[in-house]
This record gives sequence, C-alpha cells and structure tokens, in this order.
Amino acid sequence: MAFSWFISVDDHLIEPSRLWRERLPGRWRDTGPRIVRDGDSEFWVYEDRQIVTTGLNAVAGKRREEFSPEPITYDEMRPGCYDPAARVADMDQGRVLASMLFPSFPRYCGQVFHEAKDKELALLCVRAWNDFILEEFAAAHPGRFIPMMIIPLWDPAAAAAEIERTAGLGAKSIAFSENPTKLGLPSIHTGHWDPVWRACDETGLVVSMHVGSSSNLIRTSDDMPTLAFMAYSAAANQAGTLLDWLFSGNFTRFANLKIALSEGSIGWIPYFLERAEQVVDKQKYWASRFDIDMNAAHDRGEEKGSASFDLDTDIRRLFKDHVYGTFIEDHAGLRLLDVIGEDNVMLECDYPHSDSTWPDTIERANKWLGHLPEDVQHKITVGNASRVYDFTPADPATIKVP
Repeated sequence: MAFSWFISVDDHLIEPSRLWRERLPGRWRDTGPRIVRDGDSEFWVYEDRQIVTTGLNAVAGKRREEFSPEPITYDEMRPGCYDPAARVADMDQGRVLASMLFPSFPRYCGQVFHEAKDKELALLCVRAWNDFILEEFAAAHPGRFIPMMIIPLWDPAAAAAEIERTAGLGAKSIAFSENPTKLGLPSIHTGHWDPVWRACDETGLVVSMHVGSSSNLIRTSDDMPTLAFMAYSAAANQAGTLLDWLFSGNFTRFANLKIALSEGSIGWIPYFLERAEQVVDKQKYWASRFDIDMNAAHDRGEEKGSASFDLDTDIRRLFKDHVYGTFIEDHAGLRLLDVIGEDNVMLECDYPHSDSTWPDTIERANKWLGHLPEDVQHKITVGNASRVYDFTPADPATIKVP
C-alpha cells in the first residue's frame, strides 16, 4: 500500500452526557443540556426540547444489517463515539492519523443553540463545547485532532470574538451553515457576516460547512423515497453553497478566506465550475445590471448595480485559491481530479456515521487512489489537510498500533 495513515477532515462527536454538566457555571448546570433516562429511552433535555441520538449517527462497530434510525443510548454505542481516549484507540485501529470533529447534539454548526430562547446560556454552551474540544481532545492528544469550533450564529460580533479567543488556543476551523437563510439568518451576500469573515481571514481559521448544516436538505417532494433523497441531497445542497460563495464577492474582500465543503463529495464539482464559467461568459453583462427571479421569467426585473460581481471573475482561480472539497468515497470525482485539482480535495471517513468507511478506509482508499502518483496520494490523504488547516499531525512512528 502506498499510504498507511490518513487525516479525516469530517468525523463526528456524540457529546458525552457530562459535557455541559461539568463545564457550565454552577447556576446553569440544571438548565443546560443534560441527559435524562425514561425507562429504556435516553434523550437530551434543553429548555423545552427533548432530543434523541439517532442510531444512524453511532453505527461504529456494527454490521450494516444492524443499522437503524431508531434512538440509541450510550450503552448501545461504541465508547469511541463519545469518549476521547476510546476515540483515539479507534483512530489507531483505523489508521486515522488525525480527525476533525463536528458536533451532534448542537447539530452540524450549533443550530440548537441558535434556536434557544436564553442566549446568555446558549453562548456559555457554545464556549463549553469549544473548550471541551480544545482541552480534552486537541490538548490531551497532540497532533490527533484538528480543533473545529462552533460559533454563536445569532451574533456575528460575539462569533468573531469567539473565533479570536479560540484561535489563540489553537483552533483551526469553525463550523458554519451551508445556507444560513434557512436558519432565519441573513445570507452571505449581505455585510451581516463580515465580522466573522474578517476574523477567519485574520486568524486563518477555515469555514467548514457540513452538508445538512442549513437544517434543510433539498428534496424533490415530501414523499421522495428515502434512498433517493440520500443519494440526491448532499450534492444538491453543496452545489448551491459552492456557487453562492463563488459569486458572493467574499473571496475578493477577504483574500485569505478559505471554505471546506464537508461531506459534500467532489464528483459534481467539475460540472458546476464549467457551468459557472459559461454563465459568466454569456450572461454577465445583463446580470451585472438586473436582479430577476428566474422562476418568474416574465416578471419585470429590477435594474441595479452589483458591487460584488466582477465582470472579469475567474471562477477556477477563485475555486483553486479558496475552496476545498471532501469525500468519503467518490470514484467519479477521482477520475476528474485533473479538473478539480489535486490540491483542493481531502479524504474523510465520517466516523461513526452510517456512511463511514472506518475501520477499512486505508485498505479501500488505496484501491481508489492507487493509480495516482504517490505525491498526489499523500496530498489527498494527509498533505492537503495539513496545509489547509495549518495543522501538524502526529508522527505515525510514535503511535502504538493495536
């Protein structure tokens, strides 16, 4: 095998029941997120909500025939789902050199805290989650975890302050929504998020947007079959995110800003880059003056200038300099690697979710990547993640493999 370790840029943490009980100030511990047992069931209680952990989010160690979306308890999970030391042991088993963790109870970018009524408590919960990652994962296991933070989505100034605070403690990324408008927040085409982009631009933290972080995965109809929905929604959502960002003007205004399309796959990217170039070439002159709803094609459009749209936009240059795709298993994307760019893709294993390739990622990925030059294999498995997230992984020679 050409490579024997890899960095996974998209994994997930099932938060341990003790997290907020231990880390919130004393007066908040009985009102912050906490686990309650009711007979055989177990769920998080937070404000007036009861939130379960779906079984599909904790399948590590199970056969596919055992997968189920039904709620699961901690006793039914592999300890690596929630315990830092057990997670490292599972990483060693699966040859995961380093991992970046997305939240579960707060959802992919902390939506639960955004939806909370008590924003003082919600901010404390955000900080508690971040400190837990920084202290019990990153600091306790040097070189094994890329610290990704959540932010108070409801307050860009407070979010910028949290970015600056955690960057000083070693954070490398933030989780953000693939489409904040679906969370009732302003779009990325306004100046609303400038404090966040500026903080990331100055600190170097990558904006990582997980598929589903809009809480609104696209579906064709309410009765779209589940498997069809799962096959369709990830690329559909993330394609919109990619194009939104490429045409937002944010990369021009914040030259050091980088985004990652987490668990979005990569095979769809070449088409949308090509289509974006075609649109710029053919439509840019009128589109720079008019804003129209293409779903109401005969309605009169409103003429307006577009300060963010550059008629000389180089779509592929913007993508190369600012955007990074991630994939679990994507044969089509690898066949089109020359179009996407070998410097712009990163591998992941999605532990402990039902799409995960753990613990067999190395064996399987060597088959997918084996036809590529070894330096390109290294980029996809370790090098790009290290460079993009400005992260130094542990030396594999220091890891005791089970």
